[in-house]
Amino acid sequence: MPDLTGLAAFALIALGMVLTPGPNMIYLVSRSICQGPAAGLVSLCGVALGFVFYMLSAALGITALLMAVPYAYDALRLAGVLYLAWLAWQALRPGGRSAFEVKALPRDGNRKLFLMGFLTSLLNPKIAVLYLSLLPQFIDPAKGSVFLQSLVLGGTQIAISVSVNALIAVSAGSIAALLAARPRWLLIQRWLMGTVLAGLALRMAMEARR
Repeated sequence: MPDLTGLAAFALIALGMVLTPGPNMIYLVSRSICQGPAAGLVSLCGVALGFVFYMLSAALGITALLMAVPYAYDALRLAGVLYLAWLAWQALRPGGRSAFEVKALPRDGNRKLFLMGFLTSLLNPKIAVLYLSLLPQFIDPAKGSVFLQSLVLGGTQIAISVSVNALIAVSAGSIAALLAARPRWLLIQRWLMGTVLAGLALRMAMEARR
């Protein structure tokens, strides 16, 4: 099992990433605003299935990787640092766009909403990097089964992401109206998330080799 400190650090990264606008959030918000919260929640179920797919794939792949190339951590850690730094820049750069500035979408049935949510999750580079680059550095073979640690960390990410996205889907309309009326709040949110992500990137870059 991962230690509590490592699990808390990974949970913080997962929270920072889910709060940073990306393909999943933009799609869920768009559906919730254009078709109602129920459509957003159905789409979220598809997104969650995509998370499960990545979690299982990463758990099996990471187990094989660590047994073959233990020092691959450094390459994975560097990729994670660069991606977090890029996300921080996207949040802080002038002219950054909010996920709540959405385009109108046609109404779709539940089956298509679920499928589109699943495909959006599978094609989301943020989730791929989270599982293939960030998650491995929180795994320590000395603490037990690598596969089990991967499942615990992946389950933590899924729980955080689904909870946050469900709240966003239910309240997307109200949030969009609030931010439209108070654009300064949006700027504060972007700077807060950018600072958190930059700090996490710095922390990862300074970590010693396991």
